[in-house]
Amino acid sequence: MPLPDAEQLIATLAAAMRPHISANTALVGIHTGGVWLAERLHALLGLSQPLGSIDVSFYRDDYAKGLHPQPRKSEIPFDVEGAHIVIVDDVLYTGRTTRAALNELFDYGRPAQVDLAVLIDRGGRELPIAARFCALNLPEPLPAGQHLQLERDDSGALSMRLIHA
Repeated sequence: MPLPDAEQLIATLAAAMRPHISANTALVGIHTGGVWLAERLHALLGLSQPLGSIDVSFYRDDYAKGLHPQPRKSEIPFDVEGAHIVIVDDVLYTGRTTRAALNELFDYGRPAQVDLAVLIDRGGRELPIAARFCALNLPEPLPAGQHLQLERDDSGALSMRLIHA
């Protein structure tokens, strides 16, 4: 499978989001790839709310299995109560990461609206989660042993990587 160009996908995603957000819309990126993507979208969309980041490790239903790296600090530098928030992640797969992000986000308050933006929907959902904004839906789900991951090089350029587990 040829890997999609992450930079083109970011531009496509920003264009899809632009008509549906306001300057007061807040972005919350899921560590790690979602934060990198949210940083780019925040700049492209010219949002006035500060950018938030969330690490869902402790909210995942598989945390006890030890599958997650060292947790990072979540930072939500705006009032969640009544806000329009877009959770941003690089790849949507089972929906479990998004569910965990929603659980943590609601610990900060009750937003008026929450949307999901992803670069790629790879299929294979286990929960009823769908992205409102998606740059690319894969026509065929990836096999369970393959994962797409957003990577950032030293210059800040983003690219997709296919990982075989």
